[in-house]
Amino acid sequence: MSIYCKLLIVDDEALIRQGIKHYMNWEQEGFQIIGEASNGKEALALIEELQPHIVLTDLVMPVMDGEELTRRIKLHHPEIEVIVLSSFGDFDYVRSTFQSGVRDYILKPKLDTGHLLSALKSVAETIPSLQAGGGGGKHGPSVKNVLEKLLSGYGIEDTHAGAELAEAFPHRMFCLLGLDLRGRTVTKQEIGDIRQRMTEELDKQVQYAHQFVYHSLTTDTAMIVVLFNLDYPILSLMPFWARTMADALGRPDMEAAVIVSEPFSELTRLEPVYKKSLLKLMDYAFYFPRKKLLVYNELPEPPQAPEPFDLNRFTEAFKRERFDAAFGYLRDYMESYKADYTTDVFAYKSFLNNLMFNITVLLGNMGYDIATLESKKYDYFKAIEESRNAVAAAELLNAFVAEARQCIADKSELAGNANMKRLLDYIQAHYAEPLNLTEMAKHFHFNPSYLSSYFSSHHNEGFVDYLHRVRLEKAEELLRAGETSISEISGMVGYSDHSYFCKVFKKHTGLSPSRYRQQTMR
Repeated sequence: MSIYCKLLIVDDEALIRQGIKHYMNWEQEGFQIIGEASNGKEALALIEELQPHIVLTDLVMPVMDGEELTRRIKLHHPEIEVIVLSSFGDFDYVRSTFQSGVRDYILKPKLDTGHLLSALKSVAETIPSLQAGGGGGKHGPSVKNVLEKLLSGYGIEDTHAGAELAEAFPHRMFCLLGLDLRGRTVTKQEIGDIRQRMTEELDKQVQYAHQFVYHSLTTDTAMIVVLFNLDYPILSLMPFWARTMADALGRPDMEAAVIVSEPFSELTRLEPVYKKSLLKLMDYAFYFPRKKLLVYNELPEPPQAPEPFDLNRFTEAFKRERFDAAFGYLRDYMESYKADYTTDVFAYKSFLNNLMFNITVLLGNMGYDIATLESKKYDYFKAIEESRNAVAAAELLNAFVAEARQCIADKSELAGNANMKRLLDYIQAHYAEPLNLTEMAKHFHFNPSYLSSYFSSHHNEGFVDYLHRVRLEKAEELLRAGETSISEISGMVGYSDHSYFCKVFKKHTGLSPSRYRQQTMR
């Protein structure tokens, strides 16, 4: 073969695709892996774009299987040859694909270098366009393919490849620049246009300063990654070239930052720097929505990680209808949580979604009308999943909380709880006093027996139980503070009899006041 025979690999198992790609030095044998797909539908799109000579496909795949893929290839691209990978049990299935034009098949359990290479060469020799120039000869690997291997974690064994790399990268240092377009409403064509604009800008810089070379890297996701090779003294120019890439975007609505990785001196470190520096910085960019450029050594000192969110505290406040306290705690926690840029992005989004789910369930269990929340929560989940930065995601949580508050307010209005709120507020303000139902009824000009009935019918607990709860919650706060004696706390929360206070406290919490203090102050 005088030119490369182009292969497309189609298999729903990523491990098998990677294994075949790095099975051998394909280019040395005259073949070039030009792409991979996880199902027939993806493969058809790549076939239109890449025009392979041979498609190596699995049979059993989701979305579109190998048999349907073969039929469509032969219908629209009869010049493309197909080789099927199958298991022993698929023989009848394989036999049916030959009717669609499959050239050969290989059993996966017998997949080895010699068998696979022999089958591919046999098929390639029947393709007229590959024989037009005559001759055979072996090829050396291209720089692009060697870089792809390095990026996938494979080493360089071919001495010829090492010589090619030494010629392609004459300088001592390397650095990665990346642009993360994942989650953006951008088409493949638009990504190609952005990459082209960036290339044009960088080519201009190369003409002005012959101090660096660069190569675009192939990644599996919507990212543009460029490998720079340069000498140490001009590493300081990397932010300048990064800004050049940012300016070439021409799409401020994308809110995408250009990332500069740490420098490295050995090309064999390409994969760890890509995964542990560049990709990590891309995640950090989620917490810096206004930054157009993130450089590995220009990040602020990470803040102290907040204490884990106390879901029990939040839930208990909710169940006791202390909504201001619950939402206030959540608001304060979110301020510190979204400031920690080392937080995993998936964990951050999951936390917000779990909170919204819990709020909906709690309100439903408490008898609130949650129809509106139920109908909208999945829209919120989806919006948070697609959010491009931590601030936008937190604003979605705030919007959901506002809807939850409206749900709570609607119930209060429907139940005529405006007066009830006045009664509860009065208890909150006077719990430390010798408060009783008679004194409270006199203050609000109610008949004591009517007030008792009114309180019970408009609240989920009676007057005495609610007064105890308010006093004991305040006692818990004072005990956790650890500065006041238990006997003093008893009087401060409205109990003149210390022993009675201890008895009521233990009934409420399951612990004596002294034991409660010991456990909470460990």
